[in-house]
Amino acid sequence: MSTKLFVGSLPFSVDDNKLQKTFEGHGTVVSAKVIMDRETGRSRGFGFVEMEDSNEANNAMKALNDSKLEGRNIVVNEAKARS
Repeated sequence: MSTKLFVGSLPFSVDDNKLQKTFEGHGTVVSAKVIMDRETGRSRGFGFVEMEDSNEANNAMKALNDSKLEGRNIVVNEAKARS
């Protein structure tokens, strides 16, 4: 069963591709999406990564939470369902 992760504090230079590559070292990435501002087209500084396996997702979360990506410490945790 796949697991969706929230990734926050992303540098504005990070795109979907870079986000996916960052997580691929920790397992199979189903999707990686940086959320963009509709009006400006710029990154909103966060995104979501869906990983195929929950163990891989947990390992990625442990390894990458509070790690540096292009000079910024990113936040990685399990995405919460919208209420």
